[in-house]
Amino acid sequence: MILQFIGGILRIFPYMKRLQNFGNKIHFVSLGCARNLVDTEVMLGILLKSGYEVTEQIEHADYLVVNTCGFLASARKESCDTIDSLFTGKKEGAKVIVAGCMVQKHKEELKTRFPGIHYFLGSGDMEKILEAVRSDAQGEAVTSARSYLEWGEIPRQLSTPKHYAYLKIAEGCAKQCAFCIIPKIKGPLRSKPQEQVLKEFDALLAQEVHEVILIAQDLGDYGKERKEKSALENLVREMLKRKKEFWLRFLYLYPDEITEELLTLMASDSRICAYLDMPIQHINNTMLKAMRRKTSREQIIATIQMLRAKLPGAVIRTSLMVGFPGETEEQFEEMVKFVKEYPLDNIGIFKYSREEESPSAKMEGHLGEEVKQARFEKLATAQMKVTRKRNRAYIGKTLKVIVEGYHPDSPYLMRGRFYGQCPEIDGQVIINDGRKVDAFGKSYEVEITDVADYDLIGRVLAPIKEQTLRILG
Repeated sequence: MILQFIGGILRIFPYMKRLQNFGNKIHFVSLGCARNLVDTEVMLGILLKSGYEVTEQIEHADYLVVNTCGFLASARKESCDTIDSLFTGKKEGAKVIVAGCMVQKHKEELKTRFPGIHYFLGSGDMEKILEAVRSDAQGEAVTSARSYLEWGEIPRQLSTPKHYAYLKIAEGCAKQCAFCIIPKIKGPLRSKPQEQVLKEFDALLAQEVHEVILIAQDLGDYGKERKEKSALENLVREMLKRKKEFWLRFLYLYPDEITEELLTLMASDSRICAYLDMPIQHINNTMLKAMRRKTSREQIIATIQMLRAKLPGAVIRTSLMVGFPGETEEQFEEMVKFVKEYPLDNIGIFKYSREEESPSAKMEGHLGEEVKQARFEKLATAQMKVTRKRNRAYIGKTLKVIVEGYHPDSPYLMRGRFYGQCPEIDGQVIINDGRKVDAFGKSYEVEITDVADYDLIGRVLAPIKEQTLRILG
């Protein structure tokens, strides 16, 4: 059984029994971020517990559920294209259920464009999926709750490979960046109590999940709406009390939230991946101020230098935006110079998207698409050179790599990840000699022999018994 999401297909656990009754097959599509995926897994868990069955084939499904993203115009287009494809491919009588962020903000638009939608679920109403499926008439459950955090014993069925899973610890956002409408979509910051997070963490470890990825719009803000001090650090300390081997990964940490206390904690236990996804968006102070970011160029550089000093070997990923309203050629070139002078491992580059409900939509100086595209390409070219150089530094080293499966391009190659590669985001380790691999989802010593742009290439030396290795040599 398979759950489709974000353009890919991930395996649901093979031990699920195929049910014999008819009219109970569900096809799921989850679009957008990993937080959406967790919500989709909750809906999936509720339906599986109630006797429904997942199918990867649209034409076999009795119910087709899409969890939409509404963050950008491109995401809304993808959501609409997906809904359209479901209506085109479904069998007669099958019902389409649409949930998530786009429903919360653009429900009337969806009703007009797709009058055949059976049921709408708001982005905070995932637990009502059973009500949506069982309803004989068209309807909706769209409350004022703009984001969803599961509580108590709500079932959740993982859709990721067995060895990793996401753990959502907060929803909403406390920041007010000028280009972003996430606070309007997801609402204000809401953090799960530490007790609930630890309960879910223990449940994942009990399922033999090896890599747990903590996710929130901004992990560093965890607990701040409750006036808790060092809430993230305290949570992580409690997780590290578990006498088990695992990887703990953080998504995302804004530069103003990265403290010496957190870095000291990360350096103290090799189970925490030395990996930070730190969105900075720009490096020019005028642009940062216009974007309503909380950090300056000087603070960002100081944070990077602190990271390199306190956490040697850390892999740093960030996001940069080109074409923000009023961005001059000189300000853009300052960003190009920055990526050369302060090399980071991976950068996601985005072209500014004008979202009408964002403060930046009303600013003067909006740039044309050609200018934005040219800047995008120039910055991407500069970063590619940096990435290749940093990746070549791994040649000759031995890394702990989780081997995840065969490479999609060849049955003679395998693929895996080391601590510096986040699933579905970064590159991978391409394994051209996997003769010593006896199972997928396990860790192995891999000698890096070459690079291919964002990917590393290596050969497996041996299985790893002690799960505490970062770099062996």
